[in-house]
Parts: sequence; C-alpha cells; structure tokens
Amino acid sequence: MENQSNFIKTIMENDLESKKHDEIITRFPPEPNGFLHIGHARAVIINFELAKHFGGYTNLRYDDTNPEKEDNVYVNAILDDIRWLGYEPKAIYFASDYFEEMYQRAVILIKKGLAYVDHSTAEEIASMRGNVTTPGIESPYRNRSVEENLKLFEDMRNGKFREGECVLRAKIDMKSPNMNMRDPVLYRISYAEHHNTKDEWCIYPMYDFAHPLEDAIEGITHSLCSLEFEDHRPLYDWVVQETEMPLVPRQIEFGRLSIENTVMSKRYLRELVETKTVTGWDDPRMPTLMGLKRRGYTADAIRNFILSAGLSKVNSTISNDMLEAALRDDLANKAKRAMAVIDPLKVTITNYPEGKIEYLEAPYHGEVDLGVRNIPFSRNIYIERDDFVVEKPNKKYKRLSLGEEVRLFNAYFIKANDVVYDKDGNIIEVLATYDEATKSGSGFNERKPNGTIHFVSADESVPATFNFFGPMMLDIESENILDRFNKDSWTKKHGFVEKSLANVKPLEKFQFLRQGYFSVDTTSTASDLQFNEIVPLKSSYK
Repeated sequence: MENQSNFIKTIMENDLESKKHDEIITRFPPEPNGFLHIGHARAVIINFELAKHFGGYTNLRYDDTNPEKEDNVYVNAILDDIRWLGYEPKAIYFASDYFEEMYQRAVILIKKGLAYVDHSTAEEIASMRGNVTTPGIESPYRNRSVEENLKLFEDMRNGKFREGECVLRAKIDMKSPNMNMRDPVLYRISYAEHHNTKDEWCIYPMYDFAHPLEDAIEGITHSLCSLEFEDHRPLYDWVVQETEMPLVPRQIEFGRLSIENTVMSKRYLRELVETKTVTGWDDPRMPTLMGLKRRGYTADAIRNFILSAGLSKVNSTISNDMLEAALRDDLANKAKRAMAVIDPLKVTITNYPEGKIEYLEAPYHGEVDLGVRNIPFSRNIYIERDDFVVEKPNKKYKRLSLGEEVRLFNAYFIKANDVVYDKDGNIIEVLATYDEATKSGSGFNERKPNGTIHFVSADESVPATFNFFGPMMLDIESENILDRFNKDSWTKKHGFVEKSLANVKPLEKFQFLRQGYFSVDTTSTASDLQFNEIVPLKSSYK
C-alpha cells in the first residue's frame, strides 16, 4: 500500500490536507455468523493498510445485530484470522455495545416525525414498496402520532408484541427512485438469545440503521465497503444526519475481488460443510482463511496478492495463477528444501555394501541459511517412478534409463544396468551401480551425468501421505452448489520423505526438490505424516 495509488488513498490524502480529519480511522465490521474467507481478507488488508499508511488505526467491530445466526465460535475465529494475517485492531467493539444508544437515536427519529411503528406484515410491507418502475404505497400506519409511536416502540422493547407483529420504519419517501429510501425497516422483534446481551433485548436494529450509527459512534472517518452498498449510501447519510450524530463518517465503496472457480458465498460454503461434502470449515480446499492456512498458504503471500491486485471501483475476477505466483515468491526463501518420493520405485545399488548406511551432509536451502541435515544413503533407495524408463526416448530426456548415468542430489552417480518385472510385466525394481569417486562435493567432473534426480533411502526414509488439491468447483452452470462440486478435487498419494522430516510440526513448510511446495497438515502425527501440496514449482495454468 506504501507505493500503490488508488482512489480511496487519494480521498484520504485530500481529507487530511483540507483538515477535514486529523487522522484516518477505519474499521473491519464482520458479522460473527461464519468464518472469514479470502474475500474478507481483502477488506481486512485494505482497511488496516490504508489506516497504517497514514499513521491512523483500525477497529475490529463485530456487527452482531442478528442473534439467530451469530455465535462466539465465529467471534473468536475472526480475531484469530485477523491476527494470522498480521494485524492487531486498535480496539475491539460489538454493535451490541451500542444497543442503548441506537434505541435512543431511534427515539430521536420518532420525536422528529421521521419514524413510525408499522403493524403491517412483512409481505404487506414488501408489496407496498413497489418496484423500480412503480412508486411505493404509504402504509396505513404511517401517520400515527409521535406520542403513539413512542408508546408502541417502548412496548416493542418491553416484549409486548410477538415476533413479526410490528416493526419500526423510517419515514422518508415512498416515491423515491432509490428503493432503499422507501421507508426502510429500522427495528424488528426477535426473541432469540443474543451471544453477547443474552435476553436483555428483544428488538434489534437492522443493518442499514445500525451500521452508520456504529461508524459515527466510533468516530470512523472512512467507512469502506463493497460495491453492493453504493445504493445504500443515501440511507447511510440520512441516518447519521437525522439521528444528529456529532461525528460524520464517509462511506466509500470499492469493487469485490473474485478468484476463478472459487465460491465465496457464506451460504454456499455452509451448505458444503453441513452436507459433509467437505471435511469442515478448515478443509484445505475451502477459501476460508482457516482452510487456506491449513493447506499451507502464508499470510504474507495473501497480503502481497491482495495488494498487487490493486483497488478498483468495479468488481473483478482474476486467475488463481496470480495467487499461486505470490505463494511461490513468498515461499522461495522461507521453505526448507528436502527430498520426498511420492510415487516410489525401488533401486538396488548392487555394488554398495549390504547393511551399510552413510550420512551425507546437505543444506536445507541453497541461498538462505536454514541449517543443514544428514541424508542417509544405502544400498536400497527409492526414486520417482517417472524418473526411469527402460529406453531413453530422446536426447532431451534427462533422467535415468538402462545404460545411462544420473546424479543423485547430494550423493553419487548411479548407472542403471537391469530391471526386475512382476508377473504382470510391471517394473518393480531397478538394479544399478554407483561410482564412489563421484560423491557430491568431491569436485569430480570427468563425466557428465544424464541429469540429476532426487531419492530417499529405502532403509532410513519415513512413510508419508501427500495430499493434492484441484479446483473445488467445476466451471459449469448450475444453481445447485453440490452439482458444481468437484469430487476429484482431493487426491492422496503414498510415498516417503527423508529421515530428517520424521519429527516435523504442523504447518511447517518445505520445498520438495523437483516436486513443489508442501506444508505439514494439522492432522499430521509422527506415526502418520501428512503433507499438503501448497503450490507446484511452476504454474499449472493452461
């Protein structure tokens, strides 16, 4: 954000220069009714980075005005995700902290003749609003006296009405071309227990009434939100003005950022979880931050991806390739390099002594000091099955074949001499010899091998499961999210990793040589090592 220019940054610069504001105060206002996904990450990052750029600050405010769907599980998870992204809110608030003030601000509207209690049903209110080509019809309750409305609103608060029996509506303009201004509902009745205020309240403010008040109470200078709230801005400004709030925030909308074949609707994601189509909210295929974290995505990569995508006034969709590139850039100097054989083929080095194991010292990284480890080398090793063919197909083939010699990373040259087949004609073993003079680091350069491949010792390696993930959603047209779910989006392979990885911890990151970047899964144990592919070494974009 330091070096990037965008329209919101320009607005903030102008507001500071004109002395409209002394500092920039933003907020991230999630509703605690679900877990954050990468779309929310954009809002988090934009709010915190812009405020930080100008030396201001950002609040976390839980928009908890909907008790039927909210839970403390989400409250805690949201804060964990924000901190994982690298941000600490200046203060943590709840909309429910302001329920009394919101109530009193609603009373101000009633006293000014700008709000009334309406006993129409939800269906009647909807039909009276008209549509974009037809003006609305005034409610028969619209012209109740101030005294009657004050009494009825107090009765609503005191639990004297059933749910749905009445609401409080703003009195604005039923003929407004903006549908949001046609006497919107400000308060509704609900007897659901609230996660924070328990049963203290049975009336709850609607989002369009609560949100501007929350911003004004906290002294938010710039209230950043997604583009679908642009038509709500006149109502936002009306609420702040007519409730006589001393501090006036400014709502600014920016476009949503979508990623190809990625679902970010809470409703759809919840359906996938509740139908057990995925393993949970932290399923590594999910776009939730907890899912991305489990898969191995890094907070720095997500932040760099969001910032490099820029900020626009229009909604945009970008390729997953851009996110993968940010991951590779971030992991290149952070991930330890090690060897893993994912589809193993046994190689027996016939001239190496039986029972002998030697340990070859190798760095975890070539360019960055991430320490060293000892790589076991023995008579029996595993290589990748697709690193061997019986006959070399062409001059460009730089792996092992009969009669050819390759270098083993950090070890020796080996030459394939023969193969062993099973009864079905499948290769199950390669018989090879090694040249002791070619030990890595010895300076041997008399012959040039036909490429360099990785390996693990069959005697000293550790079994492991490797999880690979494709797009969770298929690119097909269907209203049913389950029809679009890619049932082949998670595949497992069973192989081996070098012995130095026997005691890895969850979320440790590795670059498996010639394979890709992997992270230790949160379910991994010493007896059941699990590695998640984060991203291949090269773009898989077709």
